[in-house]
Amino acid sequence: MSALYAFCREVDDVADEDSLPVKERRHSLAAWRRDIHTACHGGAPVMPVNCELQPFIQEFGLRYELFAALLEGVEMDLETFRYPDYATLERYCYHVASVVGLLSIEIFGYTDPRCRDYAVALGQALQLTNILRDVGNDAQRGRIYVPQEELLRFGVRPEDILNRQTSPEFKCVCRAVHERAKAFFADARRLLPAQDRKAMIAAELMGSVYWHLLTRLEDKDFPVLDDHPVRLGKGLKLGLIFLAWCRVTTGLPFAAYGD
Repeated sequence: MSALYAFCREVDDVADEDSLPVKERRHSLAAWRRDIHTACHGGAPVMPVNCELQPFIQEFGLRYELFAALLEGVEMDLETFRYPDYATLERYCYHVASVVGLLSIEIFGYTDPRCRDYAVALGQALQLTNILRDVGNDAQRGRIYVPQEELLRFGVRPEDILNRQTSPEFKCVCRAVHERAKAFFADARRLLPAQDRKAMIAAELMGSVYWHLLTRLEDKDFPVLDDHPVRLGKGLKLGLIFLAWCRVTTGLPFAAYGD
């Protein structure tokens, strides 16, 4: 998992390096694509992260198609600064989050193929939570991930978000994104096969932490345009992780999120 995380972090950092021209970042991502293709097909990769990852690609059968899908997602950040609707946004969330889940569950191990649907739903929930929390930070970089159709529905102008001007209408937009994230959390909770709950404990712990973050955003009335995004303290995270771990390991019937 450390090696997989390192790969995800590296390619995401390439895409987010705004100081470099888009053409140069795209060239770098193409090199990552070639090298991970080599690693997945038994060749000799040259990038240290891929060299470290290659034994686990072979051990767990991690498919090149998923790595390629992840790279396609981070490439979307090179030139896509607006998303017209939820269908387009959720395609992005699938590539940058659900695909990571699909790779991760191969490492965790599962018995029921429905676990893949669980990974997709949980990835959507986590990424939408991230998007909601980081509206202000993304606006500083000229990005608005919240779908334009949602802004139009509540009469919020993109310029208001870029200028970090909150309003009752903007709060309605936040509540709409919040409800959509909640629905994906509920889907993940419903889709996780009972026999695979213990194998998915790492994913469930993450789901618990992000669910609490989503709840806190609502409790604070979505201060997502403030200078300092809402965060969870280390002590609270550890407490949530411990409670979620107890739920999973003792066989309690419900996940610590989605209700």
